[in-house]
This record gives sequence, C-alpha cells and structure tokens, in this order.
Amino acid sequence: MPHSDDFLAVHDPASDRLVHAPGDGGGTWRGFAAALAVGLVVLCSLTWLVSMQRGIDGLQQATATRADRYAATLESTLDRYEFLPALVSLHPFVHDLLAAPGDPVRVAAANRYLSEVNRRARASATYVIAASGLALAASNHDEPGSFVGTDYRFRPYFQSASRGEIGRFYAIGITSDEPGYYIAQPVKVGARVVGVTVVKLNLEWFQRAGAGGAEPVMVSDEHGVIFLSSVPAWQYRTLQPLPSELQTELDRTRQYHDREVRPLPLEALRSPVTQWLGRTVLGEGARLVRIGTGSNAERYLEISRKVGPADWTMQVMAALDPVLASARNATIGAALAYACMCLLLFNWRQRRQRARDIEYGRRLLEAAYDELERRVEARTADLMAINEQLEAEVAERTRAESELRAAQDELVQASKLAALGQMAAGITHELNQPLAALRTFSDNTRVLLERGQLDAAAGNLVAIADLTTRMGKITGQLKLFAGKARQRRHAVHVRAALDHVLALMAPRLAHVTLKVEGLSQPPGPAVWADELKLEQVLLNLIGNALDALATAAPHAPCVEVAVSEHGGTVSIAVRDNGTGIAADALPRLFEPFFTTKEIGQGLGLGLAISSSIVREFGGQLSAADRPGGGAQFVVMLRRAPAPEGAAPRDGATSISPTHTE
Repeated sequence: MPHSDDFLAVHDPASDRLVHAPGDGGGTWRGFAAALAVGLVVLCSLTWLVSMQRGIDGLQQATATRADRYAATLESTLDRYEFLPALVSLHPFVHDLLAAPGDPVRVAAANRYLSEVNRRARASATYVIAASGLALAASNHDEPGSFVGTDYRFRPYFQSASRGEIGRFYAIGITSDEPGYYIAQPVKVGARVVGVTVVKLNLEWFQRAGAGGAEPVMVSDEHGVIFLSSVPAWQYRTLQPLPSELQTELDRTRQYHDREVRPLPLEALRSPVTQWLGRTVLGEGARLVRIGTGSNAERYLEISRKVGPADWTMQVMAALDPVLASARNATIGAALAYACMCLLLFNWRQRRQRARDIEYGRRLLEAAYDELERRVEARTADLMAINEQLEAEVAERTRAESELRAAQDELVQASKLAALGQMAAGITHELNQPLAALRTFSDNTRVLLERGQLDAAAGNLVAIADLTTRMGKITGQLKLFAGKARQRRHAVHVRAALDHVLALMAPRLAHVTLKVEGLSQPPGPAVWADELKLEQVLLNLIGNALDALATAAPHAPCVEVAVSEHGGTVSIAVRDNGTGIAADALPRLFEPFFTTKEIGQGLGLGLAISSSIVREFGGQLSAADRPGGGAQFVVMLRRAPAPEGAAPRDGATSISPTHTE
C-alpha cells in the first residue's frame, strides 16, 4: 500500500477511494520523550556541577581571606609575648630570689615586680619556678588562686625549660581551672639552669572574636585536640581518635585537667562529585567535610592554616548550605527553562499534528458523505416497510387499550363490592357482643319478673335500652370508620368507659377473676378519644381475653386491666393467663380477616378495627406474650385534662381495684 512520511493511505471499500490517515507515531513520540528526559538530566547535572564549582570557588576565596586574617592576628599575639619570659628571666629580682628562695624580702620584691610586669603586659599570670619545680613568686601571689607553692614538675613546659629550651604549652590551669597558653624560659647561671620564668596568656578572646562571624573557627594542637573554638560544643574534642598512649600522656600531664576529650564527628566528604570538585576547585589546605551524624550533620568548606611556633593548626569552617541552595536554585531554574523550551517544542509539534488531523478529517468526511448518500437510499426503503408495520401495531394497540379500559371498569366494580362486604362483616362482628348482652339481659328480666323483683328487672330494662342505643351508634361509627365522616375527639374518662364495658360483659365475667389496677382514686385519668370507640376497643380486647381463657381453660382464669400514667400518655393494659400468642401469629394479629379462632368463631376484624381506632386517636395498640404465660394488649393514648361534670353513665357499674365473682 502506498504511503508517505506524514500519511498512511487507507482504502475505503464503500466509496472505492483511498483515504490517507496520519501515521501512528507512537514509537517516534516515545523516542522523542526519552531524548528530552536524557537532555533534562544532562542539563541539570551540568548546571549543578558548574554552580557548585563557582560557589565553592567564591566561598573558598572569601574564607581563605578571613582565615589568613585570623591566623595573622593569632600569630602577632603569640609573637608579642614570646620575648616576655626571657626579659623577666634577666631581671636581678628574679636572680636574687632564685639565689635565696627563703628570704621573705626577696620574695616580696619578686612578687611586686611580677605583678607590675603582668599588669603592663596584660598577661594572665607571670611566675617564677625553682629548679625543683616549686613556684616561688607569682603575679597573683595575693589572690585566692595564687600559683605560689604549686609543684609544676609534671608540666611539659617546665620540663622543656629545665633542659634549657623554650617551653610552649596550652593547658587548663590546675589551680585556677582556667585555660591558657604557657611560655617558659630557662633562667641560667653560667650553663646551669637554676629556675624557670613562665608567662600565661588567655587566648579565649580569639574564639570569642570568631564567634560573631558566620564561619566557625577552631585551633587544634599538634595532637589534633581542639583547645580553642567559637563553637563551645567543639572545644576539647579531637579531630580523630587518639591513640591509647597519647591519651595516657594527656592524663599524666593533666593538660586539659578534668575535661573529657572525645572525638569530634568530623569526616571528609568522599562522594565522586566531591572528589571531582576537590581536584578541580579546592586548593591546598582546603577540603569539604561533614560534622555530625545522620540528618543533623552540617557540611562545611574547611580552610586550614598553621599558626604559632607550637605547631598549631587553625581551621575556619564555611557552611556549604548557601552554596548548595544556590546550586539547587540554579538547577531548578535551568530545569524550568528547559521545560518551557520543551513545552514550546511540544506545542509546535501539536499544532503541526492538528493540521495533519484536520486534513485527514476533511478527507474522511468526504468519504463518509458519499457513504451516507448510499445508505440513505437503502434506509428509505426500510423506513417505508417499517411504517406499514407500525400502522398495523397502532391498530392492535388501540384494540388492546379498549379491552384494558373494560377490565379496569370491572376491577373498580369488584373493589366496590369487596368494600361493601368488608363493611358488612365489620358490622356483624361489632353487633355480636351487644346482641349477646341483649339476650342475657332479656332472659334475666323474664326470670326477675317471675320472681317479682321489679327493681332489678327495671335496671335490666334500662341496660337493654342503653344497649339498643349503643347498637345504633355502632352502625354510625362503622360508617365513620369506613371514611364517610370525621370523628370528634374530646376528653374521655377511662374509668367511665371501662365501667360501661364491664357492665356489658358482666355475665361473661362471672366465672373469671377480674383485677383492675390504677383506678382506685376517682375520677381517674382522662384521654383524648371518642367515648363509644374507646368502649369498642376495650370491649374487643376484654372479649378476646375471655375467649382465650375459654379455649385454654386454666386452673384459675384471670383477666387484669391495668391503667397507668406516664407523663403525657396513659396506658391501658389488658392481660390474661391463657396460652398466649403463637410466635408465627404475633406479626399478623392486626391484619384484617386474620384470626386464630375456629371457623365461625370470628371474622378476624376486631383487632384490625381496634388498631385503626387507636391510631385515629393518635395512640398505639401493641401485643406481646407475658413472661408468666398469657397475652397482653396495651393501648397507649394521649392524656387529656379531666372533663367537668363527668360521672359514670346510667346503667354502668362502678368498679373496684379487684372484682371477683
């Protein structure tokens, strides 16, 4: 297939044409990106190396200048005091003292002379030591830490002077506990050394002078022990571990008294880059070092200079962090500039690629347009066939919708018949109790009339009249329950409603033990409810308890009614000691037409209607098994203020806390 560097020729079978597509270029892009990455690494490396080289070179020049100045200052101080002990050794007071060390007059004259010389020379101390090593006179003879009487035979500067040489030594004084530089000169009579004159210089001013600078300054002796340092933590540390014999010598001469001499964690940087910089940039007496361990280590440029006649070494440390930061910033700047250049190059390449894509899209669009014309012709024929099929489906759907509407009308009619059947079943269930009570009262009235008990018969007739009124109200209440009218709620005495219910059910309660709790103090609590509906609920619950006792036939059948108040609510609990509620029946107790009674004994609407009535009052009806056996139904209603003038209705019997017949 023919192709070019920029496009691939692609044959379109629909239009029988060649469409040139841009090349993939994936390998080219990957190679280009790799080359850019290598260039970035090389540029950053070179920038960092050049920046480090220039930074270290400038730092070295500045630090070397300061190091030379520090060294010259220290050298001039040491040279200025070098001749002082020699001059003191020539004075007659000193020779007289050494000739007669026990003469108090000569001792006093020597002490005055030494004090005057020390004051004018501004030295720390000036003193004379006998050949035996005992200090005979000193400039501080009248001070608490006087050197007079101290044996200095163990000091190396005394030992050197005793051999006729000049003794030089830096140590911490065993008497004053102050560090200083000791210069000792032998006092000779002929060729014999008869004593030693010593001048002690305090050089701590030097480390204090270096403390104000940016570079730490330290001076170490010929053994590598740092005895002067602008960093207090470095003083009396060693540049490298001391041999055991040298450590023993330091302990013997008590050079640093009770100071612990430990190695300073200093090491030269040995990376390949550091070694390259050392060969190309650093001069003699300069190196890159690190002081410290771990992440706390500090990196320095160390400039060393030899100072003094005692073979001391002075090191000036210049921090490398500014140089590293400058190199890092330069590297970041170079990387950013390189990235900008790469972005410009990438943008140019993208624009070029976009132009190629546009050309490819134009050619592809032409091919697609030709293909579209061909497909439109084919689809037009398909659409005509589909249109005919849709017309047939529309006719079929019209017929199905007509049948669906007819079925819906039938379902509506069936729903109406079901509602009428449910209402008739409810009326039948609710009238069963009053009808049974009417039959009982009628039979009792006939017997009472035969016995001539007219008062009792009259009471039964009043109860019969009350029951007929109640039956009329039940039919009206069932209409309201079906949703035909809204009920009116008002404050109802629980005691009055319960009195009426117990009066209606007195014949059925004759053979059970009835316990009423919580109503011993009249008039008792009141709730928001409808009086007739509340009686209907209590009638259903007590009737169900009696039915359960009749089925279970316990040894001592008992029905309990407990009324209690809890803040803004009143609970009415109806309990029995029957067999209780089966676990599988408990979740379905309040469903319509669900019953656990035998066929013909109930329709399963009593609890459903009672639950609905309680919900209308804003309360709740619940059921549970009792731990000791039997069932418990609890009605929770909102508490209401007691109605004025409320009293038990005619025909009702006042209840007592425990009623047994």
